[in-house]
Amino acid sequence: MFDFRQLRYFIAVAEELSFTRAAQRLHLSQPPLSQQIQALEQDLGVRLLERDKRNVTLTAPGRLFLDQARQILAMADEARTQVAEAAAGFSGHLKLAYTVSVSFHPALPQTLLRLGQNAPNVRVWLSEMYTQPQFSAIRNGQIDVGFVRDVPTHEDDAQALRVDVIDREPLLLALPEGHRLAGRQSVELGEVAGDPFVVQPRELAATLYDRLLRLAAKASFHPVIRQHAQQLNGLLALVAAGVGLALIPASMQVVKLAGVSYVPLADPDAYLVLAVASLAENPSPVVLQCLETVAAAKVAIGL
Repeated sequence: MFDFRQLRYFIAVAEELSFTRAAQRLHLSQPPLSQQIQALEQDLGVRLLERDKRNVTLTAPGRLFLDQARQILAMADEARTQVAEAAAGFSGHLKLAYTVSVSFHPALPQTLLRLGQNAPNVRVWLSEMYTQPQFSAIRNGQIDVGFVRDVPTHEDDAQALRVDVIDREPLLLALPEGHRLAGRQSVELGEVAGDPFVVQPRELAATLYDRLLRLAAKASFHPVIRQHAQQLNGLLALVAAGVGLALIPASMQVVKLAGVSYVPLADPDAYLVLAVASLAENPSPVVLQCLETVAAAKVAIGL
């Protein structure tokens, strides 16, 4: 069976129509070139070239085979390129999940933008998912990478997963615009101990829910939960309506909703982790490329 070397030799002779010039182009002597062309013709069982002491011409089968040889080498080069890109993480598929609040943080869009620029042949499949379900989804292969709001608390998750912290994002207090503390530079959570709060249900957003309870306990009170909302945006609508106060990540202040004022909390523990999670062992090249891109995006946005 002929090999790629013989195809390259044949193409050179067919394009130069000269064994001498083809040998010079290929940087080898003429006898081995002639031997390889003869071996190729014998393998195919057809004469590809007519040659005499002065001229070389393509036969009809030779002209047909020239087109096929070029296609075969082009396909081989393309396969080599695709394999190299896949090995380097520049092509393939990436299933990426993120919590709703992360969509407001610049780390996510910066990562996706850079990944699209650096690895345009990686097809990214996006999905919204709360933090705890993401840990299970990574372990069972449902997703490859997750932007999460907490580190694993279960031992099995902690051992199986790699979690790189991107940011410790400050938490803000969302207040109705007419609230007595609106416009302050910062507030102590204890100052609103008697105010009602609006929150997401704990089964959906345990991280933020539990952080509110811990911060309130630190300030020696238990928050009164007036109303629940499925989404963070829904919380802000309830705040604007005067139903209660809400604890939100600082990146959400980009949401300019009439009737809502944002005030930082003075407590140093008032933050929410933003991290990227993936399998700790045997990550795919595409996952490694994504993690490198996250690290570059983190630097770019000054974290």
